[in-house]
Amino acid sequence: MGLSNITTEKVKERVDIEEVVNDYVSLKKKGQNLWACCPFHNEKSPSFSVSPAKQIYKCFGCGAAGDALKFVMDIEGIGFNEAIKHLAQKYGIEIEEEKAATPEEVQAYNERESLYIVQSFARDFFSKNLLESDEGKSVGLSYFKERGFNLSTIEKFDLGYAMDSWDHLHNAANKAGHSDDILLKGGLILQKEGDPSRKYDRFRGRVVFTIHNLAGKPIAFGARILTNDKKQPKYINSPETAIYHKSDVLYGIYQAKQAIRSQDNCYLVEGYTDVISMHLSGIENVVASSGTSLTENQIKLIKRFTDNVTVLYDGDAAGIKASLRGIDMLLEGGLNVKAVVFPEGDDPDSYSRKVGSEAFQQYLNDHARDFIAFKIELYAEEAAHDPIKRADTVRQVVQSVAKIPDPITRSVYVKESARLLKMDEDIVLAELNKILLKGQKDAYYKDKQQAPPPSSPDTPFEEFLPEEKNKWSSTDVLAKQEREMMRLLVTYGFEKVSDDLHVCEYLIQETGDISFQTPIYQKLFIEYKRALKKGILPDTEYFIKLDDSQLKGEVINMISQRHEMSDNWEQKHMIYTNRESDDLSKTTFNEILRLKRRVLEKMVDETMEKIRTAEEQGKEDEVTDFQMVLISLTGSLRDINKQLGTVKSR
Repeated sequence: MGLSNITTEKVKERVDIEEVVNDYVSLKKKGQNLWACCPFHNEKSPSFSVSPAKQIYKCFGCGAAGDALKFVMDIEGIGFNEAIKHLAQKYGIEIEEEKAATPEEVQAYNERESLYIVQSFARDFFSKNLLESDEGKSVGLSYFKERGFNLSTIEKFDLGYAMDSWDHLHNAANKAGHSDDILLKGGLILQKEGDPSRKYDRFRGRVVFTIHNLAGKPIAFGARILTNDKKQPKYINSPETAIYHKSDVLYGIYQAKQAIRSQDNCYLVEGYTDVISMHLSGIENVVASSGTSLTENQIKLIKRFTDNVTVLYDGDAAGIKASLRGIDMLLEGGLNVKAVVFPEGDDPDSYSRKVGSEAFQQYLNDHARDFIAFKIELYAEEAAHDPIKRADTVRQVVQSVAKIPDPITRSVYVKESARLLKMDEDIVLAELNKILLKGQKDAYYKDKQQAPPPSSPDTPFEEFLPEEKNKWSSTDVLAKQEREMMRLLVTYGFEKVSDDLHVCEYLIQETGDISFQTPIYQKLFIEYKRALKKGILPDTEYFIKLDDSQLKGEVINMISQRHEMSDNWEQKHMIYTNRESDDLSKTTFNEILRLKRRVLEKMVDETMEKIRTAEEQGKEDEVTDFQMVLISLTGSLRDINKQLGTVKSR
C-alpha cells in the first residue's frame, strides 16, 4: 500500500542505523565505525562496516551498501513500503496511507498482512484456551507445569493449547472475520479430501508452541500430542506459507538473539521443550532446529549474532552419529563448533529438570568439547582395537576439518587432530589435502558444467585449481585489467611516484615483458611509448587531439567512466573513499601486480585445459609436463596474491 510522505519522513528522521543493523548482526566497534561479518554473503572475517556518523553501511566484500531503509529491504526481502512500516512499528510511528498500489501489490501485501493477523489471532486463541478453559487447564497447563514451566515462561514463549475439537478454532476465527481462504493459506485449517466444503482444525487436542520470526511476530505453530495414540504423529507443524519458510527459521531466535550477542555463543538443541527448559535454567542463548536437519540459511541466521556454536546432543551414540552432518555444515559456514553430550537417556530438557539450574550450567561448562575431541571420543571405543575402524575415525575427523574455510584454522586443527589421534601430522595433512584436492577438482568441473574424467583423487594438479571462479572468463577479466592499466598510464603518466621516477616510467619498466592481449590497449600502449621516444609526455589531451578516432574514443570513455564512478556515484550515495591519486606509488604498484595476476590466471586456465585434454587422450607424459608448468604458474600467482593481501585469484 502507498504510504504518506509524512510517515516516510518521520521514519527517516527517527531511524538509527546502528539500532536497526544490531537487530540482525552483532556489531563491534573498531575505530569510528562498527564492524561485523556481512549478513548478505558468507565470510570468515568482518568486512561489513556501519558508520553511525554517516548513517550508512558498506560491505567491502560483496559491495552491499546503503542506509537503514535499504538494509531492512535487503535483509527481510521486502519492498520499500513494507520496510517503512517495519521501521515505523519499531519506533512507534503512526502509519498513514496515501494511495493504493497496483492490484498485484495490494493483493500480495494484503495476503501477507492477513497471514500475520490470523497467526496472531491463533496465538491469542491458543493462549486463552490454555489459561482459561477447563480442558486447557486440566490437560495443557498441567503438562507444562509438570515440565516446570511457570506462567512467565508460558507467556514469554506464547505457549497455548488447541482444544480437542474438529472446528473450535475454525468457528472462532470465522466469527472474528477471518476467511476460510486465509485460514487455509495460514495452515490453521484443512479441508477434507474430495469434499472442499468440509473444513476442520489442523491442531486438535495438543499443546501448542508458537514459532516467531526475528522481529517477534508469530508466523507458525508446532503442536505436541499428549496421549499415547500410536496412530497420531507426536508433533504436527504448520506448513510453509508466504510468511513462514521453515528452512529460514530457528525456534527461539527471537527470545535468544540478545543473549547470543552478549554471550558470543549459541547453544543449538533439537526441540521446543529443550529451548524452554534451558531458559528456565538461566541459559537464554539457545535455539532449536525443531527436529529438522540444519539448513544453510539457519546457519547464516546464527552467524548474524555469533561465530561460536555449541551443539547439545542427547546421550544416544547412534543418534549422534546420524546427525553429525550438522557439525560439518556449521564448520563449512565458518562457525567455531563445540559439542556437549548428555548422559545416556537424557536430553537438555530432562537433564536440566533432573539436576537443577546450577548443576546443569556447570555440566555444560565442564563437558563442552571441541568438535575434534568430540568426534574422536565418539569413535574411540569401537576403534580402539580395530585398525580399520581407527582408519575410518581418522577420515571422519579430517572430513570435518576439510569443511573449515579458513586455511589458518584448518592448519591448527590438523596439528590438534594429529596429537589427539596419536598420529604423524604429515599423515593427517596428506589425508586432508586429498579431500581438499578432490573437492576443488569436483568444483572446477561443476563450474565447467562437465563431469570430471575418471582419475585418482591423488592427481596432483587439483591443488592448483582456483578456489573461486568468476562469472567472467580469465580472458574477459584480463581485458578489464589491461584497460585499467592503460587508464592509469594515460591519466597519471606525467605524475611522479618518487623524486626521480614518473608513473609512466615505472609502469613501462615493470610491464616491459607483457604484451597486451586486447588489440586496442596494445595499440594505445605502443602509441604512448612512441610519444615518449619523441620527447613528448602524453596526457589525456594528447590522445583526444589525435586523428585516430579509435584511440580517441577509447581514452574519452576511460576518463568519462572514471569520473562517473568516483565523483557522481560518491555524491549520490554519500559514500566517500580514498582517491587513487592520494598515493600514486601504492596505486601504481598494486595495478602492476593485478595485471600480472590476471595474466597468470589466464595462463593457469589454459594450462588446466591442456591437462584435461591430455588426460582425455591418455597422454600421461604431457599431463606430467603440464602439471610442472602449473606448479610454477600457481607458485608465482600465490606470491602475487600475498603481496596484494588476498588469497583469491579472482
